[in-house]
Amino acid sequence: MKKYPKPKRFDHNLIVIGAGSAGLVAAYIAAAVKAKVTLIEKDKMGGDCLHTGCVPSKALIRSAKYMSHIRRANEFGFKSANAEFDFADIMRRVQGVIQKIEPHDSVERYEQLGVECIQGQARIITPYSVEVNGQTLTARSIVIATGAGPLIPPIKNIDTIEYLTSDTVWMLETLPEKLLVLGGGPIGCELTQCFARLGSQVTQIEMTPRILSIEDEAISQRLMQRFSEEGIDVRTNHKATEVRIQEGRKLLICEYQGQDVSIEFDQLLVAVGRKANTKGYGLEELGVATRDDGTVEVNEYLQTNYPSLYACGDVTGPFQFTHAASHQAWFCSVNALFGLFKKFRVDYSVIPWTTFTDPEIASVGLNEQRANDKGIAYELTEFDIGDLDRAIAEQEAYGVVRVLTKPGKDAILGVTIMGDHAGETLAEFVLAMKHGLGLNKILGAIHTYPTLAEANKFAAGIWKKAHAPAGLLRWVKRFHTWRRG
Repeated sequence: MKKYPKPKRFDHNLIVIGAGSAGLVAAYIAAAVKAKVTLIEKDKMGGDCLHTGCVPSKALIRSAKYMSHIRRANEFGFKSANAEFDFADIMRRVQGVIQKIEPHDSVERYEQLGVECIQGQARIITPYSVEVNGQTLTARSIVIATGAGPLIPPIKNIDTIEYLTSDTVWMLETLPEKLLVLGGGPIGCELTQCFARLGSQVTQIEMTPRILSIEDEAISQRLMQRFSEEGIDVRTNHKATEVRIQEGRKLLICEYQGQDVSIEFDQLLVAVGRKANTKGYGLEELGVATRDDGTVEVNEYLQTNYPSLYACGDVTGPFQFTHAASHQAWFCSVNALFGLFKKFRVDYSVIPWTTFTDPEIASVGLNEQRANDKGIAYELTEFDIGDLDRAIAEQEAYGVVRVLTKPGKDAILGVTIMGDHAGETLAEFVLAMKHGLGLNKILGAIHTYPTLAEANKFAAGIWKKAHAPAGLLRWVKRFHTWRRG
């Protein structure tokens, strides 16, 4: 690691590179505590989440879900229903949603908040200086929030076709007839179901034994079953090796059980993960340390191997969620600005996430898979959402609440919910885990009837019944017998 002299004076308290979720929050916090902060973005304010990630994908999911309800019209008491659409109109709606949210992340808003915004390509020259648009700015601390981009696997001849990624799929104006989705993670699963519901013939390829491998096998299997029911061809244990064009037909060659399998497609969507953006702005020259997966290495305070350089969001991981990036950004700003007095260790103990398939899959803390990997003892409690009154009324009586607790205690180790609006239903458990509240507290809280959130209370009730004091109940039974005379 090179040594650089610290300037006697600084132009800024903080410079933030990247105006995605992490960078915006880091800059906002700095301005809120009256620090002089500059935010540098080479492209668009709002980053991937606004333009190519969370916002457009949820807009597309909503349109696709509407189509799924039309196809299920008889389940809701209608003899038939139909909707005509032009795929280009749906994609224009997606762009319209982005435009409506865009002002929340705009230069104008952030300048009003006290953040200096510069559009341009930043380059870190020293741990205290950044070059942009021909000028050099200095700061006591610099936050790297440059995000990540689509990871493209080394598949032979893949560059001979115009494949899609989660960045470029939003440019489509024509619905692909045969769509091949490469990847069984959250992004791949969400887009697989969307395009299938809008009418594409979708094949999903995953090289591991199941999709959504971050979740318990029971959850993955339920989602695979739902995909199958919706006509999606899910191919697990398929490793993509080559792209071929034969007689005008596009083929993906996959290795499966020692044999080559060819799958025809019109469009290929690559969704196998994302790679941290660490190239082209000075990190290599400085010798900023990175991990084996390419992310920037940071300590518990989110400092790199240069104490004045911090990193947050997808560029450092370990979570690639907008809310995790925002969470990290708080620690970056506060530690960078006030670390002279006290530094705060970043806390990942209660990080929730949701995969927005239908049904949604929402998790926080440990599931069985992660608990077993870490050797942590647990008890599992399950409530079948098929028994929930509101879910039955909504014609969405499908899913499960799975709660892991410490053996013999109501302390919550983790929760997975699969069901309609699971992301919202999970929030009660997130709050409980954050503040150390157990299942007894959830059971004791009044839940509005009929709501999906009642599933949480019923799960707590199942746990309570399993831990009822047998000796006391025997005594109470004798007491009631005595009272009857």
